[in-house]
Amino acid sequence: MSSAQDPFYIVREEIQDSIDKLQSTFHRWEQTASNTGEYVHLTKELLTSCESIEWQVDELEKTISVASRDPAYYGLDEVELSRRRKWTGSARSQVGTVRRAVEKGKSNSATSKYQDTSRTNLYSAQDNDDFISSESDRQQLLMRQQDEELDELSASVERIGGVGLTIHEELSGQERILNDLSLEMETTSNRLDFVQKRVAMVMKKAGIKGQIMLIAFLVVLFIILFVLVFLT
Repeated sequence: MSSAQDPFYIVREEIQDSIDKLQSTFHRWEQTASNTGEYVHLTKELLTSCESIEWQVDELEKTISVASRDPAYYGLDEVELSRRRKWTGSARSQVGTVRRAVEKGKSNSATSKYQDTSRTNLYSAQDNDDFISSESDRQQLLMRQQDEELDELSASVERIGGVGLTIHEELSGQERILNDLSLEMETTSNRLDFVQKRVAMVMKKAGIKGQIMLIAFLVVLFIILFVLVFLT
């Protein structure tokens, strides 16, 4: 079986990629200040990666152990098995070096943080009374500011309510005007329909002269209606 098809080499390549990424992150970690959030994040990431890679190496070593029981069955020899054991040992050594360095750095960071916290607590205890007094004053000031803001908010709500009521009254008045106009238009339309029907009946009964007189009468009537509807 060629190395390109051998599952060992496929897994080994994936593990090697993980180790390369681990080394890159480790170099970033070394250059990062220990009192920053990025340092804490990188520390967690490195320890998690170490644990994951070590587990993968363990599984790979198990497959080597199984193959060593009957190398011929898997198409292997002692030289190849030795080469595989050497690689897994090297991978485990690289990961172990990173893990120990990170754990040591984590411990030193925790000790330094504890010392800084102790000094801070000592200074804070000396100023505790002044802090309580100033905090009480600040809370009272905040309460007064909140009361003023609530008063302003209440006044704004009242103004908005008054504006809303005025708008409602104006809309109601406009609605009444539109209803009255609609009623007048309907009444006028009914009158025109009645007149048209009467004109049709008369024109059937009248002759040519009668029709001319009727048309003149309708023109005068239309003018009168126009004046009544649109000018009064």
